[in-house]
Amino acid sequence: MSKPRILVTRRWPVAVETVLSERFDTTLNKDDVALEAGQLREALLTYDAVLPTVSDKLPSQLFEGEAIRTKILGNFGVGFNHIDVAAAKERGVVVTNTPGVLTDCTADIAMLLLLSVARRGGEGEREVRAGAWTGWRPTHLVGTKVTGKTVGIIGFGRIGRAFAQRCHFGFGMDVVFYNRSAIDPMEASRYGAMQLQTVEDVLEVSDFVSLHCPGGAENRHLMNADRFTAMKPGAFLINTARGDVVDEAALVTALERGTIRGAGLDVYEAEPHVPERLREMDNVVLLPHLGSATEETRTAMGMKVVDNITAFFAGHQPPDRVV
Repeated sequence: MSKPRILVTRRWPVAVETVLSERFDTTLNKDDVALEAGQLREALLTYDAVLPTVSDKLPSQLFEGEAIRTKILGNFGVGFNHIDVAAAKERGVVVTNTPGVLTDCTADIAMLLLLSVARRGGEGEREVRAGAWTGWRPTHLVGTKVTGKTVGIIGFGRIGRAFAQRCHFGFGMDVVFYNRSAIDPMEASRYGAMQLQTVEDVLEVSDFVSLHCPGGAENRHLMNADRFTAMKPGAFLINTARGDVVDEAALVTALERGTIRGAGLDVYEAEPHVPERLREMDNVVLLPHLGSATEETRTAMGMKVVDNITAFFAGHQPPDRVV
């Protein structure tokens, strides 16, 4: 009996690629260049499984037309708003993701961004590398204290809770949060956190606002011009969720006008494009989507995909099925 044909759309950790190649008839993207829409469409017609990442856009058009061969999309990542899951479901394609294993590393990156933008770490690092540092002085690159401040979290899932734990128990911060559904107060207290009723309630009192909600239509531009205006004067925005959660044009305006003091971003609306006006700002720390970028986490994510497609082709329910 022939092995299922699978396509891995980008390079994955070697350990994961090795297991995939042993279990399946595997095609690897050895050049590690993002596939274009036509190539992804061809993959759906050719392979039994396609293993995409956030850099692979799979809109409804790719599922239309002649019958596709692909039976499962084993997504490398928790977020799957780059896949039209309704279209996939309509064509009988199973979609899985990789929850749980990237919680800590993404929370760590959010903490890195918060500290970097508050203490002007990006500016200082660039100054030293440019040979422009003239020595210590009392007024040089004075930032904002983090310990004891209030952090507001939008989205209190796994990553939001892990971030709250770091902020409260690591830096003595007061933690408030907004979540679409009610969280048991006793559960919230485990993370030193208190739930507020609206996003605006959180924005009003927070020195730092960190986004940990899903992307996609429901949360598209959740942070818009009105909500930047609603933020506490001098506050900072941190985004490690999805780029489309923030209206980037409105963010740029808020930063230029001083409506908010700064931002730390790991994700963007049109990755890998980052608006030039953002790149020119010293009060913004910009990372290239590093939330899960540790050897341990990326390998664990890949092995979750392996488990999902192995279960599927063995006739079992994939453990991380989305649709």
